[in-house]
Amino acid sequence: MSRSQLVAEHLPLLRRYARALTGNQASGDAYVAAMLEALLQDASLLDERYGPRAGLFKLFTQIWNSVSLNENPDVATLALPPERRLSNITPLPRQAFLLLSLEGFSEEEVAFILNIDIAETRALTDAAGREMAAEIATDVLIIEDETFIAMDLESLVKNLGHNVIGVARTHADAVALAKNKKPGLILADIQLADGSSGLDAVNELLRAFEVPVVFITAYPERFLTGERPEPAFLISKPFQPAMVSAVASQALFFQRNSRNRAPRAATG
Repeated sequence: MSRSQLVAEHLPLLRRYARALTGNQASGDAYVAAMLEALLQDASLLDERYGPRAGLFKLFTQIWNSVSLNENPDVATLALPPERRLSNITPLPRQAFLLLSLEGFSEEEVAFILNIDIAETRALTDAAGREMAAEIATDVLIIEDETFIAMDLESLVKNLGHNVIGVARTHADAVALAKNKKPGLILADIQLADGSSGLDAVNELLRAFEVPVVFITAYPERFLTGERPEPAFLISKPFQPAMVSAVASQALFFQRNSRNRAPRAATG
């Protein structure tokens, strides 16, 4: 595949990232155009150690961090709420969050793109999660039968500014807790203490009300083969706290936008 074909293949994703990063399409496209111009002048600027896509995002990042194009007052603000709110997050955490959660790069690839180490990548995504959570704080139900993991999750969620309505160890506990107060977010294991399924509990709850869900499990294959809600987010154990922060915030963030743009039709 030629260099131009490689660029063309990844250009739509790069424009999406640039739009979310800058807060409007015109400004994002201006950065993409500046990157393409630089690449045309010097093809050696593309570092493909982690593949062409990561290399393009790395070059784009170098342009973004060195050229002030997104301050142009003449560009129109994008109408979509997520991009507007994302643009308010501090720049480096915003980049790390979007690369990891929106674009699906690994932590190693994000570190490469931003020219930082893994520890700083995790710190930045955690910071983004905190900033985002401050805007979308909610009540959280934790479905987890392992005591220490549940305690870690509860502490993490509270540090993000959320309120924990309870920790359920079984399917029955989860349903009972949710009936008393509908959560705005669920963090759920799949295999529970009494042999019941967190996945079944979540599916039962989702028949009654809409809520974003993040599954945190040592058995991801059960999520892939079972009846699962769509969309849902999956984190494998052992997990990094920064990953949970970023994914939980992402689930809330885009769920709220989806609700605003396309409300679920009433049934009955």
